[in-house]
Amino acid sequence: MKQKYVCPKCGSTNYETDEIRTAGGNFSKLFNIQNKKFFAVSCTKCYYTELYKGTTGKLGNILDFFTN
Repeated sequence: MKQKYVCPKCGSTNYETDEIRTAGGNFSKLFNIQNKKFFAVSCTKCYYTELYKGTTGKLGNILDFFTN
């Protein structure tokens, strides 16, 4: 069963989602490999945002290395 989003700050049920990738660790910062993935859920009324950690695949990390 899919849960309906309710903003914990203002109670609104309207939201936007986005994906964020960041570098983690010295090696990945040195080579600009964004191997950390997060999902952001932002309330469209008060802009409160929550981040949820995602998983990245090895193929995506390799492609990121060659495309940067």
